[in-house]
Amino acid sequence: MALLITDDCINCAVCEPECPNEAIYEGEEIFEIDANLCTECVGHYDEPQCVMICPVDCIPKDPNHEENADELMHKYKKLTGKAS
Repeated sequence: MALLITDDCINCAVCEPECPNEAIYEGEEIFEIDANLCTECVGHYDEPQCVMICPVDCIPKDPNHEENADELMHKYKKLTGKAS
């Protein structure tokens, strides 16, 4: 499943450059995550980098975009051109 940034976001911007898929962007009020680009860092890292660096712990899994590990890996391969 993709991740999402909650209203607890303080707009510190530390998460945006950490995303290897460039899924995080500055929204109108808070930073947001494009669910079509978010792989929870599957294929890149063992843990989501934005979650690890967030100082206010405001990046949970998005219940509206449920994906299992295989689906996230498929998305990673598609996004990076590594699909077999």
